[in-house]
Order: sequence, then structure tokens, then C-alpha cells
Amino acid sequence: MNGRIITFFAAAIVMLMTAQVQAKDIRFNFKNAPDVVFNHETHLAKNRNCRVCHSSIFDLSKKHSYSMADMERGRSCGACHNGKKAFSVAAEKECSKCHSGAPRAITYSIPVGNAVFSHDSHVYGRGLGCKSCHNAGPMRRGVSMAEMEKGKSCGACHNGKKAFTAAANCGSCHRGLTTRTLKYKSKPVNDAVFSHDFHTQAYKCGDCHTKKYEYRQGSRKATMAQMEKGKSCGSCHDGKTAFAASGDCNKCHVGYKPANLIFKSSRGTVVGHFSHDFHTAAYKCSDCHTKIFPYGGAKRVTMAAMDQGKSCGACHDGKSAFSVKAECLSCHMKKKQ
Repeated sequence: MNGRIITFFAAAIVMLMTAQVQAKDIRFNFKNAPDVVFNHETHLAKNRNCRVCHSSIFDLSKKHSYSMADMERGRSCGACHNGKKAFSVAAEKECSKCHSGAPRAITYSIPVGNAVFSHDSHVYGRGLGCKSCHNAGPMRRGVSMAEMEKGKSCGACHNGKKAFTAAANCGSCHRGLTTRTLKYKSKPVNDAVFSHDFHTQAYKCGDCHTKKYEYRQGSRKATMAQMEKGKSCGSCHDGKTAFAASGDCNKCHVGYKPANLIFKSSRGTVVGHFSHDFHTAAYKCSDCHTKIFPYGGAKRVTMAAMDQGKSCGACHDGKSAFSVKAECLSCHMKKKQ
């Protein structure tokens, strides 16, 4: 009698536990598309054995996100949805079985003007299928304009043949595109100012981007010496296409007035003075920079080296100007301003 009671209670407990354990729908959220819902009841109707999926395919003790590309290689849902056991996740016509509803427009936040990708215009307007972009290769986030111009991401189609090129037509994607005046820190001199408004009156975005510059400020820093050799701004500001980068400093460094310099020894003692005021009254910036001196951070030069024509000695040779060998006090004693 006692054995029957125990068996009855054990069976009742199992039935109670079975009734309490209910497999719920699993909802996968996507920022730019309707949710994907996994229905346990539909799948359990095929096979009541939970172990078919847990934990051989899905380990509930670990959280892991799988891409569609992963599924097409047999991971996650793709372990069964391979076209043999169940419909294939790789089949274009089957996408809507899991991804119901219309995909939304995607907005990429960019300082110059957000880029908006419209699924409607590509799917319904062009008749493209999901696989035209997804998992076929081109569509992925975090791709620069330079990469698109080489055929990555949107550039796989927007190459000037299949569709308008990503290398121009900026306003087609960046609605409300506004360019800014850029300022480049140039201590100790005044900031260099670049006006997009002025330049875009004569040039297209593609003339500079991305051949010379990426679409972000400070992406490629160049020294004045490099510009004088044709790098960065110097590719146009060469004295032919536009004023030379080696002169007309105030055109970029607006309001620039070079400071008079004090030279100190390693012990901090003042040993020399250089007056920009005096020299710029007779010479241009380019007479010294960067042929003789770089713009800031010049290497220290000994008097012996100057005697051999280095640094100040390039001019102070007794011909162009007083000799560094003779007129010591002219530099090593501060004059009244």
C-alpha cells in the first residue's frame, strides 16, 4: 500500500513539473527590421525531445549571437534549416518565413549629414532581393568612403556602372549635407583655417576626397615641409594651381604674427635672440622656411656649424648679412624693442 502511494505521488510531481515547464516564444530584436520570433510549440510538434537542440546546438549556459552567414555554414538554426531537414536559411524565397514585415530605412550618423539607406527604393524600386546585399558580400558596417570607392560595401554596386558612384554625388546619400569650416591646431602659430564654402565653389568633393583626404578631419596630418613637396594642401597649393604653401602664410593662418624668439642653453640661461619683426621686414617666410628651418622644433645648431654655413650661418656669412664669426653681440645681447 505504501509503495503505491509513493508511486502515485512521484507520478503527480512529474505531471506537475511538466505542466509548469512551458516553452516560451523567443524574440530576437533588430534595430532596423521587425523582430524574429522562434516558436517552441511549432518545433516541439515535430519532435518533443528538447535535447535535439539543447545543448547540442544551443547551449543555454552561454550567450552567443550568430549571423546569417554563420547559419548558412550550419551554425545555430542552420544546423537543421539547411534545405534537407527543413527549409534553408540560405534560400532567398524563405527569408520572409522568419523575417516577416518590411525592413526599415537605416540611418548612419555622420557629422556632415546623416546617410540614409532606403530598403524600399532598393528592394521595390530596383527589384533587388535580400541576398543581393546580405551575406553575398557587400553590406557591412564600419566601412570608410575610401573603401567604398574601392568596391567595398555600397561601393560594390555604386561604382558608376551599376549605380551612381560612391566617389561623388554626396548629396544623394547624405541628405542635408553641410560642410564646415575646419580649423587645424598649429601651435605656436595661429590655427590654420580651411573653408569648404570657398573651395566647393570651384571644386567637387571628389577632387579631394578620398584621393587626398579621408572624410574626417585630422585623418592625415602633414607638415609644412611635406606640403611644399606636394603632399596634402600642397598638391594644389604649388604656386601654379593655387598660391604656394611655402608663402602667403596669412592666407591660411589668419592674423598670424610670428613671435620673436629667445634661445636658452641647457641650463636655462638666455644665450641668443632672434627678431622675426626685423627679418620679415626684408624677407618672406619662405626664404627661411622650410629650406633652412622647419616650422617649429628645429634642431639645435652649434656656432661651429653656423661658421660652416648651417642654420643662421646660411645668410650670416659676411656677404648676405654680418658674419656669425664677428658680430657676437648682435645676437647675444637683447636690443631694445
